Amino acid sequence: MIKHCVFLRFKAAVQEAEKNAIYAAIAELKDVVPGMLDIKSGPNVSPEGLSGGYNDGFIVTFEDEMVRDYYLKHPKHVEVGERIVGATDGGLAGILVFDLAY
Repeated sequence: MIKHCVFLRFKAAVQEAEKNAIYAAIAELKDVVPGMLDIKSGPNVSPEGLSGGYNDGFIVTFEDEMVRDYYLKHPKHVEVGERIVGATDGGLAGILVFDLAY
């Protein structure tokens, strides 16, 4: 299995409604990507203060690397990805991705 962890530094002007719409669009990918098992999203609630400004994020669980790779190239993912890049501070610099295999 793969945990695809994506941490976001949204622009200050991005409202909660837009964040929720982005998370909903990510969740909808489960309907078109077989093997996409689970999606969790929301704000960072850690009290440690170590987020480095990445105060929001989502985690997608995939069956395996093949499913993750299919997801990455899927046209709907590309579309949602472009939306995320447009909403984050510094574009790609406002996104941190960490994939954990287990």
